[in-house]
Amino acid sequence: MTSQSKGIPWRGPGPERPDGLPLPPARMPLVRGGRPLKRWTYVGVYDAGLMLCVGIVRIGVLGQAFWAVWDPGAGRLAERTRALRTGRVAVDARSARVRDGGVAIDLIVDDGVPVEVVSPHGDEYVWTRKRGGVRARGRVVVDGRERAVEARALVDESAGYHARETAWEWSAGVGTAADGRAVAWNLVTGIHDALHASERTLWLDGAPHEVGPVRFAPALDALTGVDGETLRFAEQAERAREDDLLVLRSSYHQPFGRFTGVLPGGVELAEGSGVMERHRARW
Repeated sequence: MTSQSKGIPWRGPGPERPDGLPLPPARMPLVRGGRPLKRWTYVGVYDAGLMLCVGIVRIGVLGQAFWAVWDPGAGRLAERTRALRTGRVAVDARSARVRDGGVAIDLIVDDGVPVEVVSPHGDEYVWTRKRGGVRARGRVVVDGRERAVEARALVDESAGYHARETAWEWSAGVGTAADGRAVAWNLVTGIHDALHASERTLWLDGAPHEVGPVRFAPALDALTGVDGETLRFAEQAERAREDDLLVLRSSYHQPFGRFTGVLPGGVELAEGSGVMERHRARW
C-alpha cells in the first residue's frame, strides 16, 4: 500500500474519501497486512469542577475497558481498568455508561461537527473521527455522592492497523478564548500528524479549524506551536498504567489539569481544562 495510491493522508468531512480502504461505518477486517485491527472509543468530559473519561480499547479479539473520575474539590481521583468481558463499561460516540462498585456514570453526548482523518501508518493505515466541544449531560455517582454533569466533551473514535511500534503525545481540552468564543482542541504528534490533512484541530464556537504542527515539552507541562505559541499545563491528577504482557507492552500517562496561554493558531485562552497524554506501545 502507498499513501499516494490510496489518497492519504486525507481529512474530512469532504469529497474524495479514500477508495479501496475499509473504513467505518463499513466493517474492517480483524487482520490486514499482517497487522491486527486496533479500535477504541473514548469520551472525555472536561470541566473545572469535574473531569472524567470512559473508554473501550480492542486489539483483534481482545478488549479492555477503563474509566476515571477526577473531582478537584474533593482532591480525589477514582479510576479502574478492566477486561472488556465484565460488561461494566459501555461507550459509543453518543453515550457512556459505567457500573463498577461504588461508581456509576450515565452520559448522553450531543452531536457536533466531526473531523475525520485517514493516515498511513507503517505499511498500513489508521483512521480517526473526533468531535470537540460537544455537550455531555448526565450524572456521576462516586461512593454514594451524586453529581450532575453538564459540560463539554471530546469524543475520539479510532481504528486501524498500527505499526508494531507506536508512540504519540496528545492533548485534548475545552475552554473559553480571551475574546469569549467557546474553544475545544485536539492536538497530537506521532499519529495523524502530517503537515496538512492532520487531526490537529481547534473548534471555535463549534467550527473546526486545522492548525499546524505542535511540540510537547518532555514533562508534559506545555506544548508549542510553529509560531511559538505556548499552551501551558498544570497537572492536577494523573491516570497512568504500565503493561508488559510479552506480545503487548504499553506505557501510558494521561494527566488531568488546567491550561493557560495561547493555543496553536494564536487563540489566547481565558480558561481551559483537559488532558495531556504520552503513550508508547509495542503491539
